[in-house]
Amino acid sequence: MTRYRKLWISFRAALTLVICFSVTLSMIKLTSADSPRRVLAEWEPQAGVWLQWPSPWERSYESAFARISSVIVRYQPLHILYSSKAIKADAEEAIKRVGTDPDHKNIRWHAIPYDSAWMRDNGPVYVQEGGKLEILNWGFDAWGGAFGAAVPFRQDNEVPLAVADLAGLEAESIEVVHERGNLEFNGVDTVLLNWSVLGDPRRNEDYTKAQAEQDLKRYFGVSRVVFIEGVPMGDLTNGHIDGIARFINATTVVVGECIDRSKCSQPEHPTRKVFDDAASVIAAAGFNVIRDPIEASVKYRGQAYDTNYLNWLIGNGYVITTGFGNKKTDSAAKARLERYFPGREVYVIEMLESWAAGGGVHCHTNDMPAIAEND
Repeated sequence: MTRYRKLWISFRAALTLVICFSVTLSMIKLTSADSPRRVLAEWEPQAGVWLQWPSPWERSYESAFARISSVIVRYQPLHILYSSKAIKADAEEAIKRVGTDPDHKNIRWHAIPYDSAWMRDNGPVYVQEGGKLEILNWGFDAWGGAFGAAVPFRQDNEVPLAVADLAGLEAESIEVVHERGNLEFNGVDTVLLNWSVLGDPRRNEDYTKAQAEQDLKRYFGVSRVVFIEGVPMGDLTNGHIDGIARFINATTVVVGECIDRSKCSQPEHPTRKVFDDAASVIAAAGFNVIRDPIEASVKYRGQAYDTNYLNWLIGNGYVITTGFGNKKTDSAAKARLERYFPGREVYVIEMLESWAAGGGVHCHTNDMPAIAEND
């Protein structure tokens, strides 16, 4: 990629954000009048972030969890689930090692049974209606069994109900298997997702796109459903949207772009096609599209992984994204996210152990919105 092309991409992204800012503000004001039920956008005020601390079989994620925790508690409450006293003790020690007090005023500890450390997917989806926050408990079956029959999920499937009890919220269980990592909301009228996930017959046999669109509108209060399709190579989730395309405001979506020295930059690479097709579909739906460069790959444990920075978590005053230990691309990603999210501090945390297992910081966390007073 030439220096001039990189400068053009940066200029184009900045210009798009400036144009969209005033449009976004006006759209958000229309929300409550158009639909009494809505899912708040991730950039709206939050009541906290939840996560399930890694069990012994996922211990390799622990140092990244500690670093993530140390950032979150500077800005907002962090709810940490643990399934045994030993896991809590491990978590406390890991948090201490990164210089944070496990008794920090913003840390809440909860003894709740669970199976894995990927709370984005098995955890609650929140909706607001009538001035109240409610939990939707979609079915969870460990990604359609993609990681093997030995991966448990029964306790994970009960976590949303446990969170509802702790938070004093009503919960509704839905007999459709889906994961929150495949849901992107603009906070106004649209949900963006990958049909290759929701329509996966291992998850939902004989479930049609028409049925899905009806359900998504009903449960989330949206008037528009935008489906992309396609599975990035090696993605055992079948292509969660939070690794492909992300809203950064009500009218703008950031979509990955395979370029330079990334594995997926080859002209016929299937992952490249997934990203390019997604960008086309989203633009055709009327959204502004920014392409975020996936420009290199890194070696880890004998495998090469492309530097995809889309799996970020937005919180109250900060953004955390998954880092790859590549100083050049990590620094460039930080600068881009600072442009996408002006006024928020951006943190890049190396999480190759998690990425090799299939996800990043967004996949491990589950943000809980605050009640929007004007709704």
